[in-house]
Amino acid sequence: MLWDIIKAFLVGGAVCAVGQLLIDFTKLTPARILTGFVITGVILSALGLYEPFADFAGAGATVPLTGFGHLLAEGIRKTIENDGLLGIFTGGLTAAAGGVTAALLFGLIASFLFRQKDKS
Repeated sequence: MLWDIIKAFLVGGAVCAVGQLLIDFTKLTPARILTGFVITGVILSALGLYEPFADFAGAGATVPLTGFGHLLAEGIRKTIENDGLLGIFTGGLTAAAGGVTAALLFGLIASFLFRQKDKS
């Protein structure tokens, strides 16, 4: 178990380091970098490379945005197998529904518990 935690920490840290390097040394906006990470996850998943990577790195590969792209791609692939071409429109939403719902729910709870403050 300790080795799994170390692998997740190192891989997740490496993904974050790549993002930081892109912020520091390119003129890409954070939104473009985040979108690029999601698209990278989709492409690696389509090529069959992300699943072995996620099996090796665990949460270090599934939690960052590349993992979200992989989740969307896998959801679409599975739904197309079951429902046909309609799965293109519904697969990604169905696969990500649990995580998106949790994020919205926790954000709502946090908004009730904490007051908004201005930066000044």
